[in-house]
Amino acid sequence: MKCEILCVGTELLLGDTLNTNSQFLAKELSFLGIGVFHQSVVGDNPERVRESLKVAFDRSDMVITTGGLGPTKDDLTKEECAKFFNKKLILNEEALSRLKAIFIKRGFELSESNIKQAYLPEGCIPMQNNNGTAPGCIITDNNKTLIMLPGPPKEVYPMFKESVVPYLKTLSNDVFVSKVLRVFGIGESNAADRISNLLDNENPTVAPYAKDNEVIFRITAKCKNEDEAAILIKPIEQEIREKLGDCIYGEGEKTLEYVVGELLVNNNLTISAAESCTGGLVSGKLINYPGISSAFLEGAVTYTNEAKMKRLNVKKETLDKYGAVSEQTAKEMAEGIAKAAGTDIGVSTTGIAGPGGGSDEKPVGLVYIGIYYNNETYVKKLNLSGSREKIRNRAVMEVLDMIRRKIS
Repeated sequence: MKCEILCVGTELLLGDTLNTNSQFLAKELSFLGIGVFHQSVVGDNPERVRESLKVAFDRSDMVITTGGLGPTKDDLTKEECAKFFNKKLILNEEALSRLKAIFIKRGFELSESNIKQAYLPEGCIPMQNNNGTAPGCIITDNNKTLIMLPGPPKEVYPMFKESVVPYLKTLSNDVFVSKVLRVFGIGESNAADRISNLLDNENPTVAPYAKDNEVIFRITAKCKNEDEAAILIKPIEQEIREKLGDCIYGEGEKTLEYVVGELLVNNNLTISAAESCTGGLVSGKLINYPGISSAFLEGAVTYTNEAKMKRLNVKKETLDKYGAVSEQTAKEMAEGIAKAAGTDIGVSTTGIAGPGGGSDEKPVGLVYIGIYYNNETYVKKLNLSGSREKIRNRAVMEVLDMIRRKIS
């Protein structure tokens, strides 16, 4: 089955809104074994929407649209899609009832423009919107399928999973089961080289994806049921784990910060952070984990030398001799925050994130990260590149990975 994603919205064309819907839908459709061959964006113009629908259905069996289901005049996706299939728009009483309930709860009056959202193409399969006011719908005609979703991602994502996925699964006797392995500490090309013999596998397939500061490998099996898929996936997963070792930090949707938070809480370990160049980003990542309050006790942004000395007891002699960006300072920072906060673990960051401030001896991107644990202190030197934001975010990931490796 060939599928095309058509996102409607002038704000997408102008760059005012980031189009995350296409990325989400393409990823989810790949899990279902549905190929996405084209993605398009069109503005809120009736003629161009109709033209885009024609082009899409000339080359695809299925089209998924997002956007244009709202109450305003420029929300015209539903109207143009109904015309394309020669369908009338009919008031859906269930959708109207839900709209009335939503507006009563909000204390607003239901206007005629809002009632417009309750009109759906005749013969369609309505899809309930549990996170907004615009219902979606599915039209099937002449071996073509059109799936209309609202525009806001907070509505698209749950509607797709709650209504579209169950529908798509009825179209095939096969099931597609995927397992994701998350990797940090090795580049995409290096990791792919290590398992190159698996990348041409047909069933299960193995696909690498480079993400922000990490790599994921998705193993996907096509079978009659999930049990068969698990049997096929197991030896492939085992081989990948053997070749990538402890660079694999987790599975599925678990981020590195989640894995680290889980390790800290489950091992009853407490942690504190002293940050300079990362400015609180390490602390921010740690507290993303629910329940981290039992482990994360304190974070300090000690940006100046004076703050490092006053808050962390970094020696003036150390700063004078080696500088703030040095192995010695990172070591004393990690030890200092652990002792000041009374935690099992202390971590530190100090570096030059740029774009200025570097020198031949200490260039932009030079970062030292430290960890104090079990009465030992370890420091790692990083030579990073990219923008200020990229350098800082990469340093945070390196700190999290250092924690993971030390306490696993």
